[in-house]
Amino acid sequence: MKDSTSANAFKKPRPDFPLFPHATGRWAKKVRGKLKYFGKCETDPKGEAALLKWLDEKDDHIAGRTPRGKREGLTVAQLCDRFLQAKDMQLDAHEISPLTRRDYERTTDRLVSQFGKNRLVSDLASDDFEALRANISKTRGSVALGNEIQRVRVAFKYAFDAGLIDHPMRFGPMFKRPSKKALRIQKAKHEAMHGKKMFESADVQRLLDKATPQLKAMILLAVNCGFGNNDCATLPITGLDLDCGWLDFPRPKTGVQRRCPLWPETVTALREALAKRRQPKDESHAGLVFITAALGTFAKDTTDNPVTKEFAKLAKTLGLKQKGRGFYSLRHTFRTVARHAKDLEAARAIMGHESGHVEEGYEHEPIEDARLRAVTDHVRTWLWPKLAAKPKAGQAAKPAGTARKTKRERTTLRVVG
Repeated sequence: MKDSTSANAFKKPRPDFPLFPHATGRWAKKVRGKLKYFGKCETDPKGEAALLKWLDEKDDHIAGRTPRGKREGLTVAQLCDRFLQAKDMQLDAHEISPLTRRDYERTTDRLVSQFGKNRLVSDLASDDFEALRANISKTRGSVALGNEIQRVRVAFKYAFDAGLIDHPMRFGPMFKRPSKKALRIQKAKHEAMHGKKMFESADVQRLLDKATPQLKAMILLAVNCGFGNNDCATLPITGLDLDCGWLDFPRPKTGVQRRCPLWPETVTALREALAKRRQPKDESHAGLVFITAALGTFAKDTTDNPVTKEFAKLAKTLGLKQKGRGFYSLRHTFRTVARHAKDLEAARAIMGHESGHVEEGYEHEPIEDARLRAVTDHVRTWLWPKLAAKPKAGQAAKPAGTARKTKRERTTLRVVG
C-alpha cells in the first residue's frame, strides 16, 4: 500500500546518493535482486537517517544476511587491526619476516571482505567459516588453502589470548586443513599435468653448464646443502671455509644452526663467483657472498625475488620451466635424494629443519661431520655418478674419504674406536 505522500515529492539529495525514493514513499535500495527499505521519506526528506541505517546494515545485506542491528562488541575490522599491530611488533623484533607480515595482512583483508568490517566477532558461527573455506578453495590449491586456514585460526586465537573475546572461537568441523589424502590427490593431479617438481640429475647438470658464475654457485649450494632462495641471498662470506670445504650458517627462516661439507665443485664455483663479485652500493651488504648486477642484495621483502627470476630465465632457455618448479625445488630435490642416504637426522641438520620434537630441547651435541659427509656424498654420487669418486686436480676441498679429518671427526673416531 502506498504512503499517503507521493514518492514523486522527494528526490535524491545528490546524484551519488546510494538510495532512491520508492513508490511506497520509503527510501530503498536493490541488493542481490531484492528491494530493501530504510524508512519513510516524509519523516526523513533528505535521507540522512536512511543513509546511516544503510551504512550500518550494508555488509549484512550484501552478504545476504538478516541485519542484526547495531550492538556493542569487537568487530572483525577491530580484530584485524589489533592483530596486525601485534604482527608489526613481531616484525620490528625480527621474529617474523616481512613476507610473513604481508601474508597475514592479506588474510585479514580477506576476513573483512568475507564477513564485513562491522560484523561482530561474537556473531560469527560455523556456517560463516564454512563459507569462508569454500571461497578460499575457489582460487587456492590444497596446500595454500591449509596455510590460509591456519593464518585465520592464528588471528582468532590472538583475539582470545589477548582478552578481546571471552571464549575461543568455534570454527565448526569443516574449517580445518585439507587431509593428507586430499594433499596426495592434488599432488598426483599436478604431477600428471605438469610433471614432478623435483629436478632429475641430467636437468641439474644442464643448468650448471649454462648458468652464470653466481647462479651456478647458488644452484650447487641448493643441491649440495639444501639451500633455498633466501639462504643464498643472505649467505655471509664469513659462513664459508673454502680451504677446508665447509659451510657454517644458520638458516635465516628458523635460526637453526647448519653445518655442511661442500663438494669440490661447489668450492670451485664459490671461488669463481667471489672472484668476480663487485662491491655493493650499500655498506650493509658488503659481507654477503652474492651481489646483484645492480649492486644490491638478492634478499627482498617481496615475492619478486631476484634469485627466482634469474633461475626462471635460465630454466626457460633450457626448456626446463614448468608450473610449480623453480629454484626452491632444488632444495626439495636435495631432500628427496638425501633420504636414500638413510640418515634423516643428518639430512635435517644440513637443511636447518626443525622437527618440533620435545627431545630437541635435550640435544646438545651436533651431528658428527662424518654423517654429514655421508649424506652430501650420496647426493653428489646421484648428480655425477661417474665423477663422484674423482677429485679434481689442485682442488682445495677433497671428497669424503680423502679429505683431511677435522678436529671434530678425529675426536669422534677416537671415541668410537
